[in-house]
Amino acid sequence: MTSSSPASTTSGSSPSGSSSQGRPVAVVTGGTRGIGLAIARDLAPTHHLVTGGRNADSVAEVVDSLPSAQGLVADLADVAPGGSLLTALDALVPGLERVDVLVHSAGVLRTGTVADSPVQDWADSMTVNLVAVAAITRALLPALRAAHGLVITVNSGSGFTATPASGAYSASKFALRAFSDALRQEEREHGVRVTSLHPGRVDTDMQRELVEFEGAEYDAGAYLDVASVVRAARLAIDAGPDASVDMVSVRPRGWRPAGA
Repeated sequence: MTSSSPASTTSGSSPSGSSSQGRPVAVVTGGTRGIGLAIARDLAPTHHLVTGGRNADSVAEVVDSLPSAQGLVADLADVAPGGSLLTALDALVPGLERVDVLVHSAGVLRTGTVADSPVQDWADSMTVNLVAVAAITRALLPALRAAHGLVITVNSGSGFTATPASGAYSASKFALRAFSDALRQEEREHGVRVTSLHPGRVDTDMQRELVEFEGAEYDAGAYLDVASVVRAARLAIDAGPDASVDMVSVRPRGWRPAGA
């Protein structure tokens, strides 16, 4: 959900109300590839999915492959009043009486040193990785409260530690962690739980982009399998409404912290 595609909702086996055949409802941004797609597929047997993506054709393809799903197409970089994201949410929200799981997986990666990165890289990082998350969460809060639902923010190891040439990305992920902490405390009385999920390096398209920037050879075996991240998310999803899994950090087996 990060392109300049026009805002829209698309429906596959779209329900007439908030769920299909009594299924719980899950909303997954970034649901057309990587971690978001893997989580959507994992939830599909038991949930009605609202799958977000940046390209209408890609969203439609995923929706058609799931047993109960509808799509959400929007530009997460366009958060202005009347813009792409809020227009898409205005179309989606009236049909959702409840949201049991909201997974924020969409994001952008901007690399470069502070000296070399244009200001727009910082603006894009903060808008897509933080401001859009806040906008989507705010719009869905009534439905999350109705379901005593769960919000999962897919963060990063960069949400704990910044490294050279990762300033814009890390800053947005530090801020996302702060958002998750604040939301958790604010919504506790409403029964909404919030999990901050921090995967280390994962074998995804984004990881390939990062390794290419670093000028290194890509070795998929050095990174987490996406399935391992899905299982970490499942820890929070399966914990039940009486438990709050506040934070999960999952790293590749051979990972060591900087300086170790």
